[in-house]
Amino acid sequence: MAINFVRKFKSRQILGRLKSHDKEAFIKVYDASVDDIYRFVYFKIGHKEEAKDLTSMIFLKAWNHIQSNTLEDAKTLRALLYKIARNTIIDYYRESGNKLTASLDDEDHKIEIVDDAPAPAARLDQATDVDLIKRQLPLLKEEYREVIIMKFINDLSLEEIADISGKTKGNVRVLLHRALNALRELVEKEGRL
Repeated sequence: MAINFVRKFKSRQILGRLKSHDKEAFIKVYDASVDDIYRFVYFKIGHKEEAKDLTSMIFLKAWNHIQSNTLEDAKTLRALLYKIARNTIIDYYRESGNKLTASLDDEDHKIEIVDDAPAPAARLDQATDVDLIKRQLPLLKEEYREVIIMKFINDLSLEEIADISGKTKGNVRVLLHRALNALRELVEKEGRL
């Protein structure tokens, strides 16, 4: 609880510095957040170069937003960045009519699992399961895919996901539960074929 308070306090301090056109604060925010935002964008659109372009655009929009709006527009800076990223991705799809073609095997951002089991057979089974999940994730509904990416790939808390999506924490919990059930059904269906 105290950690969240400290994080929110630091976020408000940085927002204040950004509001006063402090470029060093912006560089710190950029350096601390760019990989997470890029990964979020990449897993949503599936194209490296376009994800890099959109990530740059997101940080520019964040800078402009902070300069022209009150600081109460977002509870945390991280939530603000993800809200802008989410809206930028929506605009990207509207303008281009593109569909998701994401591969979860980008050489710079591989998804790995830690396996403490010493048996090679267990590692093979687990690797097969991860590959199966990677193939099924793009088949989920957009809101299910988004909540799984935010929670398990970008490691956001339920509160942060709620802030970003404009839903309550309870709604996010239910959405995540449904998303995981839908993913499990797809994986089980694929596993039977």
